[in-house]
Amino acid sequence: MRRRLQTLVQRKFKILLLFLLLSALLLHLAMDLALPTARRLWSSDGKAPKASGAMVGSPLLAGPKKLSLRILQDFSGSNGSVERSSHPQGAGPKIKDPGVQQQRGDVNRARTKGSKLAALFEHPLYNIPLPEVTDKDKLFVVNPMEKFSLQSSGSDEWVSSSKAEAILPTGKTAYDTYPAWLKFHVGINRYELYPRRDPLMPTLLHDLATMRIVSSVQKSGGTQLKLIMTFPNYGQALFKPMKQSRDQETPMDFFYFSDFERHNAEIAAFHLDRILDFRRIPPVSGRLVNITKEIRDITTDKKLAKTFFISPAGNVCFYGECSYYCSTEHALCGKPDQLEGSVAALLPDKTLAKRRSWRSPWRRSYHKSKKAEWELNPNYCAQVRQTPPYDKGRRLLDLIDMTVLDFLMGNMDRHHYETFEKFGNDTFLLHLDNGRGFGKHSHDEMSILAPLQQCCSIKKSTYLRLQLLATRPYLLSELLREALAADPLAPILTEPHLRALDRRLGKVLEAVGRCLARAARPGEVLVDDVGPWV
Repeated sequence: MRRRLQTLVQRKFKILLLFLLLSALLLHLAMDLALPTARRLWSSDGKAPKASGAMVGSPLLAGPKKLSLRILQDFSGSNGSVERSSHPQGAGPKIKDPGVQQQRGDVNRARTKGSKLAALFEHPLYNIPLPEVTDKDKLFVVNPMEKFSLQSSGSDEWVSSSKAEAILPTGKTAYDTYPAWLKFHVGINRYELYPRRDPLMPTLLHDLATMRIVSSVQKSGGTQLKLIMTFPNYGQALFKPMKQSRDQETPMDFFYFSDFERHNAEIAAFHLDRILDFRRIPPVSGRLVNITKEIRDITTDKKLAKTFFISPAGNVCFYGECSYYCSTEHALCGKPDQLEGSVAALLPDKTLAKRRSWRSPWRRSYHKSKKAEWELNPNYCAQVRQTPPYDKGRRLLDLIDMTVLDFLMGNMDRHHYETFEKFGNDTFLLHLDNGRGFGKHSHDEMSILAPLQQCCSIKKSTYLRLQLLATRPYLLSELLREALAADPLAPILTEPHLRALDRRLGKVLEAVGRCLARAARPGEVLVDDVGPWV
């Protein structure tokens, strides 16, 4: 009796299971048949299903508005209205201009990836074309079909190999075989250190962070210890070691000229410079260096080698030779031999590409009590405007760009700047040596803005980008946080430093606003360098 009951239950369970499977199959078939019919009905009516919320049109389709407001909106509706809309794709007004449609698509693709930084670089303000680059505008005129090789086994100079094949067996040109650092050097021109969308940049930053170090020697000159590191592909980089923790502010009693140089400031400065679209700082990456294997054991610098020791805590330390902070009391110690630092790609050797050093007109006195002339004379800019090379061309405006960068970082140590001699006075300024930035997040040093405040001039493109970076979704702090998150030593800046950027940006815009209020016309303050592109 029990067996018969079990058999009956099993049969009923199997029948029930079979019925459920057949029901699911029928439901699936019914849905497949219904959907095409619904699509045909929608297309014949020319309408899509209604959605909650209304599509807001592109700013390009709206009526004419003030330029400063229009340009803050990218082609995808950067005010956030598109994200809030739930219209299906294809609803809303159509854009006939294929160029505009392409840019909208690019921005949308970037946003789907969740990158505000990628969306920023698709914005019209970051797509203003540069003048055509001719051979005379290039730092080096190189035949891309020409292969380079080492001059000799004992040399680190790359020279032309005229007998090399123009097209390699792999189908690549000789240029494709250049190491990343050499491509970086070859790409420098009159208008930029590297292009906005440089496909080389990720590779170059990766090389700086990971490539094997074959030599480490001390860089001569300077007030603090720096090392020149060489890689197997003969590229070189400038290493600045970590001297203080990220949350340690510069003491208020320190003079600007006696402050530490911070490795994380060099890293953050590179990314900030790129977000501002200046692109005048060589690529920089963070790196964790083994003091024993990557410095002490491979150095050929006898003076540096003498300064290594083991601390009482068992850590490997060294201090090198320099004007300040190179002593046992200020030694750099690993944990136990691991040390953080910034690694910056070196510019071409000065024997190949001469650079000229310029004393900044707004240089500080570097004295404990004396003040510079610009600190005492409110009309100092009128004197500067009559002095070459600031009396014509872009030089004064480029210097004010550098002033904005320094103010955002809190960098008071800008006594000189450099340019490539080949390009004369009509070229950008190199923003080098930024280690004394990001020292104080709780204080905004307004005197850094003196060139802007006294001259009341700024590039229109710079001003519009600063306006953009003060609005969502392009807040400067959020963009820099995203950029720095990819660095091997992240986090690079503490949150108070990131918040200070937004506060200081507001003060820069206020300074320009005061200049505009006093000017007879906006063109006296905003120097047009963009023409019809915005």
